[in-house]
Amino acid sequence: MIDDSIATARIAYRRDGAAVIRDVLDTGWIERMRAAVERVISAPSASAVEYTPGGAPGRYVGDFFVWMRDADFRALMLESPLPALAQSLMQSQETRLFYDQLLVKEPGTREETPWHQDLPYWPVKGEDVLSLWVPLDPVRLETGAVQYARGSHAEGHFYAPRAFSAGSGFADLYARMNLEPLPSEAEIRDRHEILCFETQPGDVVVHHPLALHYSAGNLSPTVRRRAIAIRYLGDDARWDARPGTFVEKESIRTGLLAPLDFADGARLDGPNFPRC
Repeated sequence: MIDDSIATARIAYRRDGAAVIRDVLDTGWIERMRAAVERVISAPSASAVEYTPGGAPGRYVGDFFVWMRDADFRALMLESPLPALAQSLMQSQETRLFYDQLLVKEPGTREETPWHQDLPYWPVKGEDVLSLWVPLDPVRLETGAVQYARGSHAEGHFYAPRAFSAGSGFADLYARMNLEPLPSEAEIRDRHEILCFETQPGDVVVHHPLALHYSAGNLSPTVRRRAIAIRYLGDDARWDARPGTFVEKESIRTGLLAPLDFADGARLDGPNFPRC
């Protein structure tokens, strides 16, 4: 049954830019990662970002490359069903972990995740690049489910990245790319059908790195929205040396296992990007 689900998701992913696969992770993985998330957000690393301004309700916190510091995150990236799922969706001979990103929106959080594409943020190019969005709580529209502009990945646009908050420290970095600005939210919604998957813990949403997507705040007074976004690389993924990608931020680079010294067009390998 899971093979049929992956085949269906692969078709939807290529056509729509996003798809959902149900019941990928069992309760053991969910409980293990919930405990790991609590450890991580209770002692934020240098690369963690608090997106909620001081004094505002709720909490929107993110962190990067958590697998390098936490054994349970590493196990999820490399030893769970997820890398095999990514490989099957990409149909690649080889799959490598690119990075993971923890994204937690506590109840009552107003901060949105702005409309954006993923690939412009990253020093990567190629078709065999995908994101798996792994929820650890039941997710509904009102708790911040991700919304996708159906088919936007196929339009051929490469839009300027947007910082998730004014105080995150990323805005000046992204401005160096000098890319085309994103259309307005009204334009995006007018041009595209919007996909939104309500999910349970254990489900996984996959999306293309050029798919336009967004999520609202978590308006629930009681339900958390803990999620881990995991990015995998396949056969044709290569290093993109253009300026302004997120790995140029000092707080990100200092936490890596090795320096990033790839030539433009090189395969990503080494300790930062392990083979799955």
